[in-house]
Amino acid sequence: MPSYKLIVMTQPVEGREQEYNDWYQGTHLADLVTVRGVKSAQRFRLSRTVVADRGPLPYLAIYDIETDDIDATLDDLKARVGSGQIFVSAALSKESYFGAVYEAFGPVVTR
Repeated sequence: MPSYKLIVMTQPVEGREQEYNDWYQGTHLADLVTVRGVKSAQRFRLSRTVVADRGPLPYLAIYDIETDDIDATLDDLKARVGSGQIFVSAALSKESYFGAVYEAFGPVVTR
């Protein structure tokens, strides 16, 4: 079965970072893993930049997805957000965010 990484970079509305983090960690990740094909979710906070023309967003979430139909999984996710089944906090900045899906393109390399 094909595997994917849904990568989402976000930031909170100014002055609402604690509310944003509480919602994202306490509610949003759990909501996302109920979507068909989403196997796990984890958040990261920017530690430092190494190579960048401009600064990246301060928070990153990576969702591991296994599905034969990535479009159906994404459609399910969008429908749940659109219907309110997955709540999106007003503390999430809608001004600046990024999301992309990457398909596994080779094996994991380990030492």
